[in-house]
Amino acid sequence: MEESLAPVENSSEDVLSMVDVLKEENDLEEEANAVLGDSDDQNCTYPKGYVPRQALYACATCDPENLAGVCLACSLECHEGHELFELYTKRNFRCDCGNSKFSGKKCKLCPEKEETNPKNQYNQNFKGLYCTCHRPYPDPEDEVEDEMIQCVICEDWYHGRHLGVAPLPSCDNYSEVVCSDCMKKHTFLWAYALQSQETKTLVTEEANSEVDVEGISPEKTGNKVEDNSDKETNKKSQNEENCLLVNLQKGKVDINESGAFWKDGWRKKLCKCANCMAMYKDSCLEFLVDEADTVHNYEQRGRNKTASSQYEKGMRALSSMNRVQQVEVLHGFNDLKSELTDYLKKFAENGKVVREEDIREFFSGMEARKRQRATDPIPFMCK
Repeated sequence: MEESLAPVENSSEDVLSMVDVLKEENDLEEEANAVLGDSDDQNCTYPKGYVPRQALYACATCDPENLAGVCLACSLECHEGHELFELYTKRNFRCDCGNSKFSGKKCKLCPEKEETNPKNQYNQNFKGLYCTCHRPYPDPEDEVEDEMIQCVICEDWYHGRHLGVAPLPSCDNYSEVVCSDCMKKHTFLWAYALQSQETKTLVTEEANSEVDVEGISPEKTGNKVEDNSDKETNKKSQNEENCLLVNLQKGKVDINESGAFWKDGWRKKLCKCANCMAMYKDSCLEFLVDEADTVHNYEQRGRNKTASSQYEKGMRALSSMNRVQQVEVLHGFNDLKSELTDYLKKFAENGKVVREEDIREFFSGMEARKRQRATDPIPFMCK
């Protein structure tokens, strides 16, 4: 059972319980996992090739005219103090840090790289611009509070109000979004988007057994041997009968001018017949039938790195304390939070990246101050 602590004497601030503090930290941890997922903060990802999905950054300081992306480790090691655009995640990308796009500046973590990564895909995000309005985020000139949503196909980010859907569904009612431009480009998706989430699969299973007619004469079979053109026609007809998309398109399909919001599991309902798989390949959409491609799976891999969250560890520790100890821990946490905020302000003001050694320095100083307080003589109080 979760138990709140006794009120702390403070008339100017809301009272927090230790559980509130742990929940707040858990929310911050969840946000970090969402951005970093299973990305490596120590090693450049270049040797891994075109990584299926990773956190990426674009550096406006090195060369603002070139579209280039760097991995998490390079953003920390090679671009400390630079103006970086956080790109969240991109698929099938290879780190550009130190290649020809950086005017001779070598990558500190992986110096030997090819001049370019020809399979990388770039969009306006690499210049710090987003949406159909081509504006930065956050936009100092935009007074409208609006969340940014990423299209799973083009991977650009859009203001909710610019997706052409009103009112927007709540976050709990969808897991992925396809923008209006991508829906126009890949109109077959409307056949799926306009169907109920409860739509049953219309594909009929192909027969598992096949008759081998090779070497059998027409006299024995009693049938004429079909020529190749007839076989191809029959095969095409059979494929169409077994294609979920073809069956869906037999009904009325309205193509809208908006984006589409998709519920969790929608990719599993896409047809995977030979014809559709060929279409995905020709349209560079093969990732749609790959469940590992989703951001949700990327985030989950990050969460799986640790056996338990800080929230779970904190709750276990909290349950072992008495009420007085809980109050003392809460006060200690508030002091830590205040000191750490002041310490980090100088990094934000100078545009510097906070490194591991900076955090170690902070806690070393805090530990020294704690030992000093512990050895200070107790003041004599005259009654």
